[in-house]
Amino acid sequence: MPNDTPRPSFDLVISIINYRTAEMTLTCVQSVLDDFAQHAQGQHDRDLSAHVVVVDNGSGDDSADVIADWIASQPSGVPVTLVRSETNSGFSGGHNQGLTAFPAEFYLVLNSDAILRPGFCQSILAAAYAAPQIGLFAPRLEYEDGTQQVSCFRIPTPASEMIRAAATGPVTRLLKSYDVPLSMPPAEEQIGWASFACILLRGEMIRRIGLMDEGYFLYFEDTEYCLRAKRGGWGIRYVPEARAVHYRGGSAPVKSLAKERKRLPAYYYASRTRLFYQAHGRAGLIAANLLWHAGRGIAFIRKLVGKPVPTANASEARDIWINASKPLGSSHAPGR
Repeated sequence: MPNDTPRPSFDLVISIINYRTAEMTLTCVQSVLDDFAQHAQGQHDRDLSAHVVVVDNGSGDDSADVIADWIASQPSGVPVTLVRSETNSGFSGGHNQGLTAFPAEFYLVLNSDAILRPGFCQSILAAAYAAPQIGLFAPRLEYEDGTQQVSCFRIPTPASEMIRAAATGPVTRLLKSYDVPLSMPPAEEQIGWASFACILLRGEMIRRIGLMDEGYFLYFEDTEYCLRAKRGGWGIRYVPEARAVHYRGGSAPVKSLAKERKRLPAYYYASRTRLFYQAHGRAGLIAANLLWHAGRGIAFIRKLVGKPVPTANASEARDIWINASKPLGSSHAPGR
């Protein structure tokens, strides 16, 4: 029998994915609740009705139970709901469950390996209420010591793939206007996309352009969503007054593999293929791959002047072609 009880509506819903990181997730949740409490104690133009949705993304361990037990141990009415996903649907699929759990004016997509600094909600919501034409609000992401992280970027292009593969100063300087990372703080008109480790989304925008693309398992889904939003007429604004710590210690192995120049998972390259196809078409995807190879050729020329050749990730020359014949094919990671 269907449940006709209307769902409560909120000013703000925070979506957090848990994947086998219960302790880290609860630290993140507590930082959000602490900021709610601080907001309630302050002098503000409006009260804040807010709720946290934790989506356990098919962890398959006891972490969902740990989180459920923690919620049960809290005072009655704690604004936290646990959603148990039967499968691991990736970043997009997990957050889409969080974004549809309750109606809200704004949604904060938040990594479990992040915490909010005090005053976060007040600062980012003030910016959002003041700019109704803006759909996405990117806070200042920083390391635990307060050092700023690069969190705003240009959309990747074939030229940026040459920059990445060559990893050579003259090439980077020549093609500087295509380099993906932006200097922080960025000029608003240059922001093509911002990190979804922590970002505020306007509910009206989501209703107009749709949810996140579940064809991405992990990586590049934030780039695609920002691209779609901008194509739909929604701007992206950087809000440095709102600060969050991003530890970069979540459940995905890609960053550690990339640092060691080991082979990256197939889903990473499948997502890359999907993004280049959606952003630049089939010709742009092929051009990106060919310019990556050209960039590697430039990198090897460094030997002629006695300089070391920057190392690419293992098997990358082959892996960038994953899904090239079917760019919108699956990017999911079997058995993850």
